[in-house]
Amino acid sequence: MVAYIDRVLESIYQYAPLAQRTVVLVPSSFTSHVESLSKVLKFPSDQLSYTLAMFFTFPIGLIMLMLPHGKIKHTFSFISGVFILQAAIGGQWIHQLISSLVVYGIFLVMPPRLSKVVVPLFSMLYLSLGHIHRLYTSYLGGGIDFTVPQLVLTVKMYSLAYNIYDGQLIADGKEDAAAKKCKHVSVKNVPGILEYLGYTFNFSTVLAGPAFEYKIYAAVCDGSLFNSVDGKPIGKKPSNVWPTIKPFFISILCLVAYTYGTKTFPLLDPSDKQKNTPVIITEEFLSNPWLYRYFYTWVAIFTVRLKFYYAWYNAEASCNVWYGGFEGFDTDGEPKGWGNSSNVDAIGFETAPNIKKSTAAWNKKVARWLNRYVYIRTGGSLFATYSVSAFWHGFYPGYYFLFLSIPLLTFCERLGRKKLTPRFDDGNQWNLYRVLCTFVTSFAWGYLTIPFMLLAYSWSMDAWKSHFFSVHILCVVCCIILWSIPLPKVKSV
Repeated sequence: MVAYIDRVLESIYQYAPLAQRTVVLVPSSFTSHVESLSKVLKFPSDQLSYTLAMFFTFPIGLIMLMLPHGKIKHTFSFISGVFILQAAIGGQWIHQLISSLVVYGIFLVMPPRLSKVVVPLFSMLYLSLGHIHRLYTSYLGGGIDFTVPQLVLTVKMYSLAYNIYDGQLIADGKEDAAAKKCKHVSVKNVPGILEYLGYTFNFSTVLAGPAFEYKIYAAVCDGSLFNSVDGKPIGKKPSNVWPTIKPFFISILCLVAYTYGTKTFPLLDPSDKQKNTPVIITEEFLSNPWLYRYFYTWVAIFTVRLKFYYAWYNAEASCNVWYGGFEGFDTDGEPKGWGNSSNVDAIGFETAPNIKKSTAAWNKKVARWLNRYVYIRTGGSLFATYSVSAFWHGFYPGYYFLFLSIPLLTFCERLGRKKLTPRFDDGNQWNLYRVLCTFVTSFAWGYLTIPFMLLAYSWSMDAWKSHFFSVHILCVVCCIILWSIPLPKVKSV
């Protein structure tokens, strides 16, 4: 079997030089300069390429801002997105082009009732093959390949399939409950090829998201977000300076803190992260008191989170340069805000008093995708939702340990919200009950996300074992206790 797989991979790899020849927007000298710089900075070259590509989006965003509305914006969005991908992952960008065009072909030849099934299946299968290839060729390797931007692309194509399907249901007057909830992002017809590629390859979102809906992107590019049908401004366009500068500086702070934090509190062995035993489960580390071990692990995981905060705040700033994050105007012509580009609320996540609020603050556009196109389409199944989330992330056991544990915590949390919150929460933001809930939530995330970082089965189990499987056991015990507590009496008015 192994020999057969190797032969298949060899037959695919023979096209790698052809794919590399498609890198026409980035000079070959860029790669050599990046490799030289990575040696000086002692920073992996693939991560450095990705980081530099994200910074390139800002001058590109300024050009996008100055272009007239219409097809020229879509064309520029597509071409500049190709440039960003080629700078970040080289010839592997071809995967985004192939999968995007296949999906567009499906939209053209299949009716929406079929494409809303086939497109999610195809996009998830394509992504999954990439995950499997990575597992097979570089198990536990931390390098960046095409699967990283493919995650974002999958969300976009998956969502658009349902947008078109919902649009047809609404047009035919046959909308179901899900279509009604998603009516504001539904699409009447399949977008033109330029509009579609401009969306899927949008330079600000192609690397790290946010994977906002097609309708949001299109409204900015065609000008309908700012002007009425007769061409008159809906309201006074707000300045984009502060909405750009603020997340940009936050992203820089997060990048610096991540760089130094991971060196001070490493989770994995810095000498060989792929093969050596992670720091937090070595015999030397396990000889420390449990409280020290847990606090160290919590801090180490927090520093890793800073990498995600950097990427998402950077992308938010990049989107806001050309008003991609602007939400438009209310009925009085007043600006709504910049929530379309917001993919994370770092303070909201770190201080969340429960799992529900913390998940809503983390990777918000993916959470919205899961809610709109999995949760409400499966009758509110948490198991289905978190299974798709784990499947989307990949096939490392650590992902499944995390995502399939969350329903247990959510069930426990719902019981607590019904039976304890009415008794102890007086409504003040920082009362003792809410502070305790925030502490418990943070404690739980520190434990739950260990497998997400370590990935491997044995490493994840050893790490959880070192913490006595505490959160899982406490959840079961709390559920039993809360189940036996009667509901509080409703106060009569």
